[in-house]
Amino acid sequence: MASPHSTLARSSSPLRWPLSSLPRSHYPIMVVSAAASYSFFSAEADDSDGGVPNVASATSLEIIGSRRALLSGFSSLKQPYRPFPIIGWNRHVETIFAALFRSLPSVRLRRECLRARDNGAIALDWVSGDDRLLPPDSPVLILLPGLTGGSQDTYVRHMLARARKKGWRVVVFNSRGCAHSPVTTPQFYSASFTEDLGEVVKYVSACYPVCKMYAVGWSLGANILVRYLGQESHECPLSGAVSLCNPFNLPIADEDFRKGFNKIYDKALARSLRKIFKKHALLFEDLRDEYNIPMAANAKTVRDFDEGLTRVSFGFKSADDYYFNSSSSNSIVHVHTPLLCIQAANDPIAPSRGIPRQEIKENPSCLLIVTPKGGHLGWIAGKGAPFGAAWTDSVVMEFLDHLHSDKHGMNSRHHTDDIQRSMSVHN
Repeated sequence: MASPHSTLARSSSPLRWPLSSLPRSHYPIMVVSAAASYSFFSAEADDSDGGVPNVASATSLEIIGSRRALLSGFSSLKQPYRPFPIIGWNRHVETIFAALFRSLPSVRLRRECLRARDNGAIALDWVSGDDRLLPPDSPVLILLPGLTGGSQDTYVRHMLARARKKGWRVVVFNSRGCAHSPVTTPQFYSASFTEDLGEVVKYVSACYPVCKMYAVGWSLGANILVRYLGQESHECPLSGAVSLCNPFNLPIADEDFRKGFNKIYDKALARSLRKIFKKHALLFEDLRDEYNIPMAANAKTVRDFDEGLTRVSFGFKSADDYYFNSSSSNSIVHVHTPLLCIQAANDPIAPSRGIPRQEIKENPSCLLIVTPKGGHLGWIAGKGAPFGAAWTDSVVMEFLDHLHSDKHGMNSRHHTDDIQRSMSVHN
């Protein structure tokens, strides 16, 4: 349901290993051995995600969407998907390895804080100097990290660096309290909350009125992005978007999140949420209504935190009510902005069974790629493996470049609207 990457990367010992006492060169071997052993002996291990994979199933992509033919011309998709040996064969090994050992591109950032309508603070991290170096009509890419994530995360930095090399203006939208951003009101963010993203899009558009804007979201950030696309529908100011590792159906994601090895991620994320909360605990003093501040402050799981604080802050009756009504799977039908969704079939946090395949198939604005392996935000495959950029980065950039250069294809709102009207007539 969320991204464990920033939490695992910052934690000194997310799996209670004495990392500080071991040479760093031993870490990858230790991670692979521990996670693979757990998965092999645990009840959740199965033939689809353990041991040496079947070559055909491990390299084939599932592609869904009425416009899927355009992907056939992408150079990034010419070769079969080949997970990196051993690391890419197990979803937990891949997830943890990517979180701990993926390289971090060095980028100088410039922070800008916006004041939201409720007086909350929104932190934007731009590439330093781009306001002077890039033409005013350079396309803008807004990046939305996962839960507790931010501009310091490796998967965000790699995407930022790739887009910047292509001449794109990139800005990271750090949710309230993340990436050391300030919290000025007794409200953080949630899977349902799209208002801050709306404020960011309006601000960026005002700063660069002649540019086209695009967005990429990961995990919880992807859920927020797709909900925003659905809410804005025909009026969405974005020219295109990409969703990666989206949990989509939050009740299903929550159910799986509390099983087996996933409990490790749950505890790590809860620890990170507690840390953010405690930095700003005074803002939540004396709150009434249904708030359970002690539960949030001492949350052992993400669900505890959501039950004690998040669901009350955003007006939901319970954590279950919050998850059901915050799922971006319900938004796909309303999306009219070109959207590429990329998921991993073995994602432990964004389950494949929660992907709204039928809704994506019926929406001409949407495309779906499901890789056979990848874990959660792993995708350790391709030229960058095992320490470089995720396999998805080249696909994402090629899709965005296609949209930006396309005058009459998928990026034409009139074109997709005509297709939808034609489909409704024939149905």
